[in-house]
Amino acid sequence: MAQIELKQVEKKFGEFQAVQPVDLTIKNGEFVVLLGPSGCGKTTTLRMISGLEAVSGGKIFIGDRDVTWRNPDDRDIAFVFQLYALYPHMTVQKNITFPLEAQKASKEVIQRRLKHVVDLLQIQHLLPLKPGSLSGGDKQRVALGRALVRKPSVFLMDEPLGALDADFRETMRAEIKKLHIAEEATTVYVTHDQVEAMAMGDRIVVMSNAFVQQVGTPAEVYYDPANLFVARFIGSPGMNLLDGEYKDGVVHFVGGNRFEVPQQWRSAISTQLSSDKIILGFRPEAAYASENGPFGAEVYANDLHGAFNMMHVALEAENVDAMVHIRGDRGLKYAIGDPIRFGLKPEMVRFFDPQSERAVVIA
Repeated sequence: MAQIELKQVEKKFGEFQAVQPVDLTIKNGEFVVLLGPSGCGKTTTLRMISGLEAVSGGKIFIGDRDVTWRNPDDRDIAFVFQLYALYPHMTVQKNITFPLEAQKASKEVIQRRLKHVVDLLQIQHLLPLKPGSLSGGDKQRVALGRALVRKPSVFLMDEPLGALDADFRETMRAEIKKLHIAEEATTVYVTHDQVEAMAMGDRIVVMSNAFVQQVGTPAEVYYDPANLFVARFIGSPGMNLLDGEYKDGVVHFVGGNRFEVPQQWRSAISTQLSSDKIILGFRPEAAYASENGPFGAEVYANDLHGAFNMMHVALEAENVDAMVHIRGDRGLKYAIGDPIRFGLKPEMVRFFDPQSERAVVIA
């Protein structure tokens, strides 16, 4: 185990800023996910930690060592790639033990660590086979085994499940998290899949356009997004965001809809908004159908997801910017075009400044 610390680490390719200066501390034994859309800088950040990409500024520490300019093989890390990077001419056993043989470890050490990894991953039956005869899931297990066998201070994983089918991904998510707990390993994991990030991470680093947008636990980035990007990006669908005007403790929306702001938010809203414009945010599960609800709308679509219904309702007909997603009981019976009234759970609402795009924060 080792703590990773990034101090004002940045990366430029010519004039292009791939990663803006970032400060980040990853604690001993923590599982941190770098999450964001393609091109946001997450893989570049991981490669700078590994030493595969040189920094343009700042310093990187692993444990108490400044590794900013050290080679990858002098950082005590293991890197798991998306496309496995196995040696096709070697058996599974040889693929796993190769890092130890390259370090000239003794036969006793190699056999002991091989047995530990094989038992952990339950891949004894794969040892005599070559990668060409393995499934995608088995190849990924072997790639993990090759990383685990070295017992590094840090595990770095770059979209390791991206090439797997959905069923394999669910299985491997659980296996990687289980391995992380068993090995107590400091892990940095890159993905664009928010389901993976929410399911696996102790903390999530949300990135966009080379900037870190928010660092927090899965619950924090989901329920308390720092800005509009995080609110939209996290969740499927993302947070409902409604443009309104704030006046005397009430937010007014299109279609004559209005929402009375809970008392604890009013002081913060008054001091943090740049104008009377405001955005009300709430997750689909924060809304509920109610005959006496303060919002009136029309059902645009109603999708059955098995255990629940996802209703899409329009506050104003044909206005997609005024669309709201409501997660309701599977027994809800609303047809397209039906009128509906709904309310909001006040403890689950959030507010944003449209100009700065930052969340309003209660002091």
